[in-house]
Amino acid sequence: MSRPRRRFGQHFLHDPAVIERIVASIGPAGGDHLLEIGPGRGVLTRALLASPLASLDAIEIDRDLVALLQQGFAADARFAVHCADALQVDFRELADRHGARLRLVGNLPYNISTPLLFHIIGQADCIEDLHVMLQREVVARIAASPGSQAYGRLTVMLAPWTDAQRLFDVGPGAFQPPPRVWSALVRLQIRREPRFVVHPQYGAVVAAAFSQRRKTLRNALKRFLTADQIAACGIEPGVRPETVAPEGFNRLAEATGAAIG
Repeated sequence: MSRPRRRFGQHFLHDPAVIERIVASIGPAGGDHLLEIGPGRGVLTRALLASPLASLDAIEIDRDLVALLQQGFAADARFAVHCADALQVDFRELADRHGARLRLVGNLPYNISTPLLFHIIGQADCIEDLHVMLQREVVARIAASPGSQAYGRLTVMLAPWTDAQRLFDVGPGAFQPPPRVWSALVRLQIRREPRFVVHPQYGAVVAAAFSQRRKTLRNALKRFLTADQIAACGIEPGVRPETVAPEGFNRLAEATGAAIG
């Protein structure tokens, strides 16, 4: 049996009750094309293949685990494993191959979870939903509301394209080896249309605003906008970024375009 590798951030899920809850939360149906990120030893993979899904692709970076998965599920024509870095995967190409939007599942490596979520959302047009296990604090940030301590860049960047629902927490003992933190399963439903037309400068403005959380918008965005321009967006220049709703950041992004023009 393959041993967990620290460099890949591997913590293998093994608790049958948690696995059962995950599959029940996903509810795979006959026409679904699932993509599992980080299948590890394949315990969730096996449970998913017991459901009436159309196909299950898996992305695994560990070559030893790829060989294990190929051997273990060779008899199921619905399954295919790809040896790849999830941060480099072209989800659109895979969706085009199946002729359908993908449903993403998995126990995401915690050391790359935020950049991986950004990579996934960048291809949101080919994705139906995500059911992913993350560090509990990350899930809290995803589902946070403006003004809360957890609200931040991740919240704001995902908000235009997703509806987030925190499903349940999972203790360290459900994994081998046990991580030092609690985990949580989150459902991210991809919106067919974003909440608002996202300005090209949205990401840059959000990143600058949260680069130093203790700064006011006036100071954090001074290379983009003056205090008067921020106020013209209906936002007080002296507030901190964690109080501003995603739509507010988009108005600020639109104002940068006007300022440049």
